[in-house]
Amino acid sequence: MASSWWCSSPFTTLTVTTTTTRHCSFTTHTPQLHINQLPSSSRFFTTPSSLRFRVSCSNNKTTGKSTESSTDTEFLGQDVECLLTTEEEEDGISKKKDESSKRLCLAEGLWEGAVLISPFFFWGTAMVAMKEVLPKYGPFFVSSFRLIPAGFLLVAFAASRGRPLPSGFNAWFSISLFAIIDAACFQGFLAEGLQKTSAGLGSVIIDSQPLTVAVLAALLFGESIGAVGAVGLVLGVVGLVLLELPALSFDESNFSLWGSGEWWMLLAAQSMAVGTVMVRWVSKYSDPIMATGWHMVIGGLPLVAFAILNNDPAVSGSLKEYSSTDVLALLYTSIFGSAVSYGSLTKLSSLTFLTPMFASIFGFLYLGETFSPVQLVGASVTVAAIYMVNFRNTSE
Repeated sequence: MASSWWCSSPFTTLTVTTTTTRHCSFTTHTPQLHINQLPSSSRFFTTPSSLRFRVSCSNNKTTGKSTESSTDTEFLGQDVECLLTTEEEEDGISKKKDESSKRLCLAEGLWEGAVLISPFFFWGTAMVAMKEVLPKYGPFFVSSFRLIPAGFLLVAFAASRGRPLPSGFNAWFSISLFAIIDAACFQGFLAEGLQKTSAGLGSVIIDSQPLTVAVLAALLFGESIGAVGAVGLVLGVVGLVLLELPALSFDESNFSLWGSGEWWMLLAAQSMAVGTVMVRWVSKYSDPIMATGWHMVIGGLPLVAFAILNNDPAVSGSLKEYSSTDVLALLYTSIFGSAVSYGSLTKLSSLTFLTPMFASIFGFLYLGETFSPVQLVGASVTVAAIYMVNFRNTSE
């Protein structure tokens, strides 16, 4: 027997058609709705205005005789589509896992690439930041500030990782000599030269130091330069000549080698090259990261003295004269241009040529710096030479 009745709910009103296999008398109570999954081959199809699916409306309480009944209920709702096939659900879960794994691998690859490139990005952009704040703070103050705070940060980082402090005469003597050459001379020459040349051009000259390192390593340690390295050295000399000559004035009445920013940058490159070779000797007596931090601190002290003797604006001026942008640029050169860069780079890389590229790009964007045609050719030749020499190092 078929009968029709209304099933009320706090949320909706349902039209229910009930089919019973046998008739009996019972008292109807508020029914409980249970959503049952349809067979695996079933699908829910919808139209823009309705959602149709089936539920079971069962009556659990009766009086008198028990009865068996089944109810088909039809819902009207929003536009959705549901798939209940078990195999399709498993396939969907598997695809989601594969997609998550691919995203994770891609994210890890991007992160590793960013870490690998970051030191050269920070070095290049720090050159631009230094160039901007040098006239306001003074060359020696900027160079000392780039070293001392960064050095203490590296020392603190090394100590937090359980790295041992330097101990003994040999350790401190090697670090002190390393500090004079690789920190004080390098940063002092760099700051002096950056006042008279562009950040991009200066970065190209400074990052030619692998050419000198290759020669020193061959003379002191018997390392083979190889055919690729030898060609790189020759190209490097040609490139540096092309970079230097247009900037030098050959007017005898005005010519001054020490007035050339490119000359100071070349001296900075040689200081860095000697310091790079010294690392082997320093590492015999001290932890490399701890030694790097202390050599920054010690190397920055003579530059502070020069800043006072030179009466740099940061020493003689008022702090009110400096904007927040100037302070941030100064902090960037120390934290990212020194501490993070030197702390994350553990060995020479064939990606060194990226530093002048970043310096040139951001120097053009923020400072309006450009290369002359001859300097552009020289920079291209020098960058190619740097890559060839470093490629020789990484392929051995």
